[in-house]
Amino acid sequence: MVKTVKLFVEGGGDSNSLRTECRAAFTAFLQKAGLSGHMPRIVASGSRKSAYDDFCTAIKSGTEAVLLVDSETAVVTPPGDTDYNVYDYRTWKPWYHLQNRTGQNGTVTDNWDKPSDTPDSDCHLMVESMETWFLADIAAVKGFYGQRFRESSLPSREDIENIEKNNVMDALEAATSTTSKGCYDKGNHSFKLLAIIDPAKVIRSSPWAKRFVELLTEKMQEEP
Repeated sequence: MVKTVKLFVEGGGDSNSLRTECRAAFTAFLQKAGLSGHMPRIVASGSRKSAYDDFCTAIKSGTEAVLLVDSETAVVTPPGDTDYNVYDYRTWKPWYHLQNRTGQNGTVTDNWDKPSDTPDSDCHLMVESMETWFLADIAAVKGFYGQRFRESSLPSREDIENIEKNNVMDALEAATSTTSKGCYDKGNHSFKLLAIIDPAKVIRSSPWAKRFVELLTEKMQEEP
């Protein structure tokens, strides 16, 4: 019996065609990451808030569900948390981040409550955004854009999660502005890139991506 789990992801906007592309891209990424045969049902919810709302609705109805959204900023950790270990992702608390992260003016932005009886292991973050994952596989990005791609405009570093979201976006736009496909466009390019990047490279460079793939794999392989 195949286990049924819904994975609610940020992405796809209000367009049915773009949501279809979003689902296909995450399917391709997760299959290459080793989940083929144990796939969740991927739901492209559109906005971050819509993904959260859809997740909460599923939980209330008794559906097994997982949430994946951009962190938007560096991940906020509980002060003085003696359980937290940077090297042990089972101690990480993404729900704390989603309830406490602040904007530039210092006010809390999301303030999302964790649904009761929902573990942190069912909540995942793309740090600081999905575009950050592209920096882990520059060869794939370069292959997609082709000639006149300015690879030197992209940061060449392993700690991609420490690059601010705005800087990632600026670098992608600078690297692609003169290509035949045009400047990086989230609606037209993001899911095409997600479908072709190498999950193994993303996992090596992004601890939060590694956490997502490994915990989701565990969940999908549990007995239904």
